[in-house]
Amino acid sequence: MNVGARIKKYREKQNISQDELALKVFVSRQTISNWETNKSYPDIKSLTMLSNIFHVTLDDFIKGDIEEMKRIVSKEKIEKFNIMSYIFLVEMLIVMFSAYPLFTLDGYIGVIIWALFFVITFVTAIVIEKFKKKNDIQTYKEIIAFMENKSLSYEEVQQEIGKRNYQKILLAILTGLITFIIFIIEIFIMKEL
Repeated sequence: MNVGARIKKYREKQNISQDELALKVFVSRQTISNWETNKSYPDIKSLTMLSNIFHVTLDDFIKGDIEEMKRIVSKEKIEKFNIMSYIFLVEMLIVMFSAYPLFTLDGYIGVIIWALFFVITFVTAIVIEKFKKKNDIQTYKEIIAFMENKSLSYEEVQQEIGKRNYQKILLAILTGLITFIIFIIEIFIMKEL
């Protein structure tokens, strides 16, 4: 993806700072920096605003990126993401439902086994987040649809909104699990004293 280099080139050509551009596009300076370093990709509204600010057509502005987006949005990538999500869900269920049985085992073996499950689940979550950042599938779908004069179906939009709520629930569960781990560790420490 080359949009980051283009944003920086056009911004510097117009002698605009990242802060000034951020104000014009209604985002933070950090967001502009992330776009320029290709850590994230602007959504279609931001791309439209940027192309207007830089006085270039949207086609010229994201030239070459569309084919890459289509490749990323391909069925293969989406299936890989779905598989990783299902694996994460199963791991989360194992962590949640194995805690009590494992903690009732004599000694620390149950706690160690549960901690191992937790670490594996945490690593899976990190892998999924890296995959999502690298492959911003929903943003790419929206851009491709816009460039082809189409719009995403109601179901596609709702599916992404649903994922966001799902992610918030998982974050809350993960926070609760971390709190639970700290609580259990404190109990074991107090028993040993």
